[in-house]
Amino acid sequence: MQEDRMETKPPASSIDPQHQLPPATHSPKSRWQRLFVWLVVLLAFGIIFWLVVRHHDDAQSAASSSRRGSTGPVTVTTAVAKKGNIGVYLESIGTVTPVYTDSITSEVTGLVSHVHYQEGQLVRKGEPLIDIDPRPYEAQLLQAQGALERDTYVIEQAKMDLERYREAWARNGIPKQTLDDQEKLVLQDQGTVKNDQGTVQYDQVQVAFCHITAPINGRVGLRLVDPGNVVQADGSTTLAVITQLQPITAIFTIAEDSLAQVQTQTRQGKRLTVDVFDRTQQTKIATGKLLTFDNQIDTTTGTVRLRALFDNKNDSLFPNQFVNTRLLVNTLQGVTLIPTSAIQHNGQTAFVYVIQNDTAQIRNIKPGVADAGQTAVEGINPADVVANSSFDKLQNNSKIVVSKQPLPAASSESQAP
Repeated sequence: MQEDRMETKPPASSIDPQHQLPPATHSPKSRWQRLFVWLVVLLAFGIIFWLVVRHHDDAQSAASSSRRGSTGPVTVTTAVAKKGNIGVYLESIGTVTPVYTDSITSEVTGLVSHVHYQEGQLVRKGEPLIDIDPRPYEAQLLQAQGALERDTYVIEQAKMDLERYREAWARNGIPKQTLDDQEKLVLQDQGTVKNDQGTVQYDQVQVAFCHITAPINGRVGLRLVDPGNVVQADGSTTLAVITQLQPITAIFTIAEDSLAQVQTQTRQGKRLTVDVFDRTQQTKIATGKLLTFDNQIDTTTGTVRLRALFDNKNDSLFPNQFVNTRLLVNTLQGVTLIPTSAIQHNGQTAFVYVIQNDTAQIRNIKPGVADAGQTAVEGINPADVVANSSFDKLQNNSKIVVSKQPLPAASSESQAP
């Protein structure tokens, strides 16, 4: 029996190849299936991400609409357009320049004996400043005065002799030639006396130059010489500098295109007002009048220089100080004025929100001259009420609520509808 069982079991090698299992390999069809699955998964993630982003954008749009007041009236502050006057100004930069600046030098050579002024002192015209040792010049003056005195007596003697010769000639006591010679001697002595007088006057001037006084009213600068210094008459050494402070001027420039309107006003006899401000243009320093303008235009810059005069009673202007100037050229009368902050811009178009029946309506305007936070405009009428805040929330026909208190500055940012 055992032998029969063994005979009925076919050997492994006798199995039909068609019934054998395939080898463990991946087919191309399996790879494509896996790739398709990954693509489906990535597409699903992309759709989910897009839905999340869209939901976020919708939330932001809803929040923006809420800020713009779509959910309720917008609280704003208002301003009323009014009729008034506004100035037309030309703004420029300028330099404070004294009317007079004197650099004093010595007219004589000598030793400095005294310095009378203090640094930064205000001096009046004629006050002593510096003394130079006058003794050499006083000695020369004394010599000249002695020569003048001697020659004065010589001419007196010659005149006495002339009178005697005239009397003698009248009696035929002397020849006519003697009388004529004496007349010419008197004339020669007169010339000598005049020469002596000139020498005396010159020496007097030299002595006066030894005592230097202030030629103008003003402020003296820092001390430049000390007692004991020797100064020369060639003018190479400056002894003191005096600048006049009251009145004082400022020189500034305007464009040549603006010169005509300035000349039009000055020809009518008007003295135009000039205001000067500090470097930051926040503080007005002084107010003066236009004095004159230059006689030619600077071709390199296309500008012309103007000079304004200021009384400077409080010494607020200092020589060579940098200032910002505003020249009042004209004053517009009876124009419509609104706060500059109420004007909004959309590209080249200017507009305001006019408040009527608690509703903000856009009104296009034409802005003009602006000054001190006010702007002259065309397109609205005096007494019109305009919005002056909350521009980031306002739209055309937005409902508004007028606030009695000023809103924070952040709420008044400009935004075109």
